[in-house]
Amino acid sequence: MPPLPFTRTAIIGAGLMGSSLARALAETRQSATVALYDHSPEVRAQAMALGLGEVTDSLAATVTGADLVVLAAPVGAFEAIATGIAMHLARGAIVTDMGSVKSAAIAAIAPHLPANALFIPAHPIAGTEQSGPEAGFASLFHGRWQILTPLEDPRPEYQAAIARLACLWEALGSKVEIMDPRRHDLVLAITSHLPHLIAFNIVATAADLETVTDSEVVKYSAAGFRDFTRIAASDPIMWRDVFLNNREAVLEMLGRFNEDLAALARAIRWGDGEALEQAFARARGVRRRIIEAGEDSPAPNFGRDREKG
Repeated sequence: MPPLPFTRTAIIGAGLMGSSLARALAETRQSATVALYDHSPEVRAQAMALGLGEVTDSLAATVTGADLVVLAAPVGAFEAIATGIAMHLARGAIVTDMGSVKSAAIAAIAPHLPANALFIPAHPIAGTEQSGPEAGFASLFHGRWQILTPLEDPRPEYQAAIARLACLWEALGSKVEIMDPRRHDLVLAITSHLPHLIAFNIVATAADLETVTDSEVVKYSAAGFRDFTRIAASDPIMWRDVFLNNREAVLEMLGRFNEDLAALARAIRWGDGEALEQAFARARGVRRRIIEAGEDSPAPNFGRDREKG
């Protein structure tokens, strides 16, 4: 098994994901030192007050001497970060990220890193609608998938770095999967990105209805709408970058969704109860398979009364 823990882990971005990683590393003792940087002075002050690690005021100070560098910022910031850290990276440092779009992340990061850095794109399928360093918790990654999308690099040291990073995430409680970057972006477009887009739109539509007041929307929110508002409470900057950087896959899935939605509209218009029942039964079957696979709980409110469980 590759050697663990890491000597120094540099985390760039101290929001939900970065602060959770810092907490998880400290709890499991997988890194002797954890250094954090965030472009926001306010967030840096919060991270320091929470004791999340060595909080620095520059990219250079954060990554110098680090054998693991993790980009936990919005995807749109990746290119500027990669440019800023390139000349300060230690030889053989593993560079990874936590972005939910992989092809764009590779295009933004890989060209700017030195050849002796080992870049392994990654995406932990974990999170909540909360943001900021105070929202993080060490168990965020427990039982969650960590998808690695390595580059086509046959060097022995690169392959060893993949194994080492996989071991780290397993130590943090994640289930590790290797996937092609394009495949990742297509899969996440339907399982994550499109649901968020729909949630944002439904909540916005409800807020814009002239025949329904805002107070009525809030007062009479049924369970389904409440779940949409939970999703729609997610970080707007992060999701702006997701959609701009995975536009092709999202638009492909959105096109398919619109076709299926039109079919349901026709069934409702023509009173085709059989078609509606078949569509709903098929969707219910998918839900049951998700529970059977252990990816969610059958508890009321989709088992999300506490995301930290």
